[in-house]
Amino acid sequence: MLSKYLVIYKREIMSLILPFKALRPSIDKANDVIAPPYDVLDSNEAREMAKNKPYSFLHISKPEIDLGKEINFNDESVYKKGAENLKNFIKDGVLFQDKNECLYLYEITLENKTQTGFGCIASIEAYNNNTIKKHEFTTPIKEDDRVLNIKELETQTGPVLLAYKQNSFIKKLLEENKKGDPVYSVIGPDSSQHKIWPIEDKLEINKIVSEVNSMGKLYIADGHHRSAAASRVSEERKKSANNKNSKSHNFFLSVAFPHSEMNILDYNRIILGLNNYSPDELLNNINKNFMINKMSSSFKPIQNNEFGMFLDNAWYKLNLKENITIKDDPVTSLDVSILHDLIISPLLGIEDERRDERINFVGGARGVEELEKRVKHGKYDIAFSLFPTPIEALFKVADADKVMPPKSTWFEPKLLDGLLSHKIND
Repeated sequence: MLSKYLVIYKREIMSLILPFKALRPSIDKANDVIAPPYDVLDSNEAREMAKNKPYSFLHISKPEIDLGKEINFNDESVYKKGAENLKNFIKDGVLFQDKNECLYLYEITLENKTQTGFGCIASIEAYNNNTIKKHEFTTPIKEDDRVLNIKELETQTGPVLLAYKQNSFIKKLLEENKKGDPVYSVIGPDSSQHKIWPIEDKLEINKIVSEVNSMGKLYIADGHHRSAAASRVSEERKKSANNKNSKSHNFFLSVAFPHSEMNILDYNRIILGLNNYSPDELLNNINKNFMINKMSSSFKPIQNNEFGMFLDNAWYKLNLKENITIKDDPVTSLDVSILHDLIISPLLGIEDERRDERINFVGGARGVEELEKRVKHGKYDIAFSLFPTPIEALFKVADADKVMPPKSTWFEPKLLDGLLSHKIND
């Protein structure tokens, strides 16, 4: 009886993932090319980071840095500049495309913690059918930005971060394919080390693809705007006669890791205004649902149902009172939901955290000190620090076909832009 791994993959067969011909940096230019994800930097930060770095991928992912500061990030000229820069990078040999379809063994190490997964392209059909599961809504303006970016570049330049439930067979396969020196070994701005080994052997590729398909589902950890935009572009291109022979646009660029190796940090809140409450009045109302303890220094929660709050130049620890009943639901029971339902919405008057301009979000990598700084020296009046959302909670929400509140998870370390890109006009 033939092993299931001897069934060679075909593009016509629906698959969760497939190998692809990556657009990637020449080995001698990799350190010059790599950049943080486009959405963790604002335009000014990107300009500063790319200064005197003509090969930085930021010239492609945030091309407004090459235009006047008065140009909006989503101006038509920005996308055209990105396409021009990408074309020049390829012409000058800074980037090249592999001749054969590969998977790309991807290893990241940060502070002695290592996660090992693989780069691939993931099925938009599976995404649309919710076999590749989502857990967040997208913001329209950000999704539109990625649509225009992909269409103009005809390339997906930011990998979607996927998670799969720990699988010992895939772990074994990846270890077996980690042969010799990696083609890339680069250090990101956050001091994380990124290593990549292309997997070219078709039989080895088929083993991994088949095992992933047998899982039946994958989870989007980070990159909902990128995957949603890829789906929209795919639908548009299906309607065009010029794209009938191309299937690359039916997949989106991804890197997948086992859930047990992934690291989620807190995703904190800063808010403008106290909704006409004085600090003392707000504290009195919060005290109805939370035990409040004033702290002598900044506070980072160490358990569920615990929150830090910076208000009126003081830090407080908030613990949900034992007599407060929270519905046993995968979304309602999340700390981000508890904070929203008991404080942010009823007391601070923010109903929709996706659209209300009075609220902003700060990833845990910046530390709780950043929250204090934003309130003391910025335009915000109150900040909340949260305990990180466990990845198992993400799975429960996604499996229930429900959606988390916005900015519930911050994955660290981040994938780098520039190491792997996916052309959709093949």
